[in-house]
Amino acid sequence: MSVRDPNAGHAEPADQGATAAGAGVAHGDAPLAGCAALVTGASSGIGAATALSLARQGAAVAVVARRTGRLEDLAAVIRDGGGSCSVLTADLEDAAQARRTVEEAVACFARLDVLVNNAGYVAMGTIGEGDAAEWERMVDLNFNAVLHLSQAALPHLLRAAANGPRGVADLVNVSSVGGRVVRRNNGVYSATKHAVGALSEALRQEVTGRGIRVGLIEPGMTVTEMATGPGAAAARGVPQDAWLRAEDIARAITFVITQPPHVAVNEIMVRPTAQEH
Repeated sequence: MSVRDPNAGHAEPADQGATAAGAGVAHGDAPLAGCAALVTGASSGIGAATALSLARQGAAVAVVARRTGRLEDLAAVIRDGGGSCSVLTADLEDAAQARRTVEEAVACFARLDVLVNNAGYVAMGTIGEGDAAEWERMVDLNFNAVLHLSQAALPHLLRAAANGPRGVADLVNVSSVGGRVVRRNNGVYSATKHAVGALSEALRQEVTGRGIRVGLIEPGMTVTEMATGPGAAAARGVPQDAWLRAEDIARAITFVITQPPHVAVNEIMVRPTAQEH
C-alpha cells in the first residue's frame, strides 16, 4: 500500500485531512507571537492541523509539501484568520530540496523558532517480498529528510533560542507508535520510526543546554491520508470512528511547543483509548 502524497504527514496509517474549523489566529500576548515555524507534510492531515494550531498561537507559519494547491488553500485559511503563512513546494525525499526548504522558510520571516518534521510515507509489506524502491522511499522521507532538515535548521534555532522572544526554540519530530511497537508487514516503516526516536534523543542531548527543546510525538491509529481503510482498522479490533483525528495530534504538538521556557516535554505517545498495542 502506498499513500497519495508522501509529504502529507504520518502516524499509524488512516485516512482524512485536517479541517479549517476554528482557524482564527491569536495576537498580542499569544504564546508564539513573534515566532516563525516550519511545518513539513502540511498539505493535509497532521501537518495541516499543526500549521493551523500554531498560527492560532500567534506563529508565522511556513508550510511545505508537494501539493501546492492544497498548501495555498491552507494558507488562505490562516491568512483569513489574521495569520501569516508562506507556501513552499518541495519533494523532501531529495536532500538538497529539504535543506533548501529551511533556508526559504528563514527568508520568508527572517527567523526560525520552530521546526515540525511531520512529512512521512508508509508502504506495507513483508521484508521477504517487499519492494526495495518503497523501502528507499520510506528511509529517504521518514528518516533522511528529518536528518537533513534538522541539521539545516539548527543554526537558526540556536539563534532564536539566544535572541528570540521566548528564550527557547523547538524541534518536534512526528514519529509513530510503530517506532516503539513492531508489527508484521510493517517492519521497514517501524525501522525508520525507531531511527527517528534514536535521532531525537541524540539531538536532544546535543542541544538541550543551548536552549533547543527536542520533542518526539508518537501517534497511534490516526485518521490521515496514509490510509489503510476500514478493513485494516477492523483487523486490529478498533473501528475507524474510534481512531484519533489529526487535530488530536496537533494539540499534542502545540502543547510541547508552548510550554514555559524551563519545561521540555521530550516525548508523547498518543493512542486512541481503544487501541491496545
